[in-house]
Amino acid sequence: MTVKERIMKILEEDGACHLTLIDPEEQNPEKAAEMAKKAEKGGTDGIMIGGSGVDIDASGDTTKAIKEVTDLPLIIFPGNTASITPHADAIFFMSLLNSRSRYWLSMAQAFGSFSVKKAGLEPIPLGYIILESGRKTSVEFYGDANVIPRDKPKITAAFSLAAQYMGMKIVYLEAGSGAAEPVNDETIKVVKKTIDIPLIVGGGIRDGETAAKKIRAGADIIVTGTVVEETSDLERKIREIVTAIKNTK
Repeated sequence: MTVKERIMKILEEDGACHLTLIDPEEQNPEKAAEMAKKAEKGGTDGIMIGGSGVDIDASGDTTKAIKEVTDLPLIIFPGNTASITPHADAIFFMSLLNSRSRYWLSMAQAFGSFSVKKAGLEPIPLGYIILESGRKTSVEFYGDANVIPRDKPKITAAFSLAAQYMGMKIVYLEAGSGAAEPVNDETIKVVKKTIDIPLIVGGGIRDGETAAKKIRAGADIIVTGTVVEETSDLERKIREIVTAIKNTK
């Protein structure tokens, strides 16, 4: 079963999916592996590995360490081509659709394509869209994103539908790591009514109540990252969020 098929099966059976995002540059590989184990005990469905940095050693070493302690699918969430490592199972092969830079639209993908093939990774085509979040986030800065205003849901829906029509398999609405405000519910509702492919929502989601609201609005997959680094009881926090979203649909 491919990682994409596994995600779709979880959505069919549970109505929602949770992915834990671990940034390789925020802690050493051993600590990252410990975090992954706790997230697995908390009920997360998979581990995303990535961030805005470009330290190839951090990405490879962290992914390898996590792979040794969990059977959960490991998905690279690439900050750049340096994030590609053969130790993962899959990669979100994504285009930052509202970037001002052609590099993030298609050049990085071209530069990284042969590395993905050589590594034997499962590519999961994904349309990545950055929304206004109340503060300038790292992904907005590095990705040179023309962020979509919070009160313009139809613009987000237009980008999302374009992603689907270009053959991408998932749409990811991102407020950014440490966002002051998560993607608002109205935007999620409008996008979900517009597209026919799974919808990921991430950024600024720090508790089960907020995560459940995003699922009720139409999100299929919730990603939590910053809260993983900040909480003192990772297993409990992940369980709180996972329980909330899987009791919603």
